[in-house]
Amino acid sequence: MHVAEVGVQARPRASTTKWAKLIDQTRCIGCHACTTACKSENEVPLSVTRTYVKYVDVGRFPQTRRAYQVTRCNQCEAAPCVAACPTGAMFKRADGIVDFDKSICIGCKACMAACPYDAIFINPEDHSAEKCNFCAHRIDRGLEPACVVVCPTEALLVGDLYDPTSKVAQMVQREAVTVRKPEKETKPLVFYKGAHAATLDPLAARRPEGGLFLWSQQRTGPQPVVSGHPGRPNNSAAAVLAYDSAHTMPWDWRVSLYTWTKSIAAGVYLMAAMLLLAGRLDPGGTLWTWGVPFVAGGFLALTGALLIGDLEHPERFYLIFTHPQWRSWLVRGALVITAYAIVLAIHVIASAAGAGGLSRPLVFAGIPLAAFTAIYTAYLFAQAKARDLWQSSVLPVHLFVQALMAGSSVLLVCAIAFGETAAVAPLIWSLVGTGLAHLLIVGGEITLPHVTAHAKLATHEMTSGRFRGYFRAGVSLIAAGVLLASWFGMAAAVLVLVGLVAHEHAYVQAGQSVPLA
Repeated sequence: MHVAEVGVQARPRASTTKWAKLIDQTRCIGCHACTTACKSENEVPLSVTRTYVKYVDVGRFPQTRRAYQVTRCNQCEAAPCVAACPTGAMFKRADGIVDFDKSICIGCKACMAACPYDAIFINPEDHSAEKCNFCAHRIDRGLEPACVVVCPTEALLVGDLYDPTSKVAQMVQREAVTVRKPEKETKPLVFYKGAHAATLDPLAARRPEGGLFLWSQQRTGPQPVVSGHPGRPNNSAAAVLAYDSAHTMPWDWRVSLYTWTKSIAAGVYLMAAMLLLAGRLDPGGTLWTWGVPFVAGGFLALTGALLIGDLEHPERFYLIFTHPQWRSWLVRGALVITAYAIVLAIHVIASAAGAGGLSRPLVFAGIPLAAFTAIYTAYLFAQAKARDLWQSSVLPVHLFVQALMAGSSVLLVCAIAFGETAAVAPLIWSLVGTGLAHLLIVGGEITLPHVTAHAKLATHEMTSGRFRGYFRAGVSLIAAGVLLASWFGMAAAVLVLVGLVAHEHAYVQAGQSVPLA
């Protein structure tokens, strides 16, 4: 592949250096010298690695060969980790190196979710994000990276793409080289020569039975291993992983639960405001003056607690506001949630001061803020370019529908409890309508053909694999709630809420279940 094909030919005039790495897999002998040198140079602790060598055995005995791939950060020109990082802890230097600053890392793991190459990890000792940075401290002193120095076969080369005398520039421009996942449009600056397709594509080789690898057995736990994948490699040639590094899923049950609490926090206010404007909710009643802001505010506070609790450095959460990186949807979402919380607080203050009439015009600010609180996660998930299941243009609509469904359910229980009889019937109809819309969208997501193999495997994992119990429970409980809403309003609302949290867990976790490296 020529330089023009991987998007690095045009030279920006603002910089005179662009560091790149070439990995010649025809020379690699799989000795792991690069891995050990990297660990020694950068003091990388056990259980994590900045670079490692993946082994894939291709063919059938006795006609077999072993292919290698040196796996690391791809130093992308359009680095998704940089765009997703809320504090700028991941940043791109003028010379093309994607580096990191641990002092302002909050450990949100957005960079891990964004990286299509599974190259970023949380250091278990300092709980900050880390990855290969070309040994930037050595580059700055005129030295080569540690892995390049120790490679016994010169399989690793680093050089300036703008320097015509650089061996890397010459090989990239004249040899047949490729990059990993060009379809992600990240424009990697790590080029591979002679790499086998079974190593470059993480789905091309089947995983060994029982997770038994050469010299190791991968640990159990939340790892991106598709249960249906071992028997269905995405490759016509016989290929099996012989050695690999364990990988973790960045976001756990707290992110799944956060999407649920946020839906309730946004949906309660949205439904109540619409009922108020339609004349079906008493503006002076207890439900509107006290119930709605306290219920919405309570779930919004729980949402914030879950988000902060998921950080590796929760004590640094304030950096989202004091050191924001504005392209990150974590920052934008935090500002939207804060503005929405201010509206709810004003609502409570007005009610306490006996000026409840002020809460009615307040809805014209509250409705758009509540709506955006519901849907911004779609844009946050879209920044996770590694997760194909989440790259859906329907997701904002789906999240809005889910918020209305959750809000209708909670508000229905409150309306019955507070005696707001005029609101009960429209809330039941809203629950039924949004529940049916949710089921229709889910049905489309799982039955329509998927554009990528990653999205297909994630859907399989959600519906028939590891998370099928949560998914099927979610669909069944919401369907039951829709059917029973007219007769058993409160019970149906509870069924819908439980079904929604089960669906959210299946969706969030299955989206991270496909191996990336």
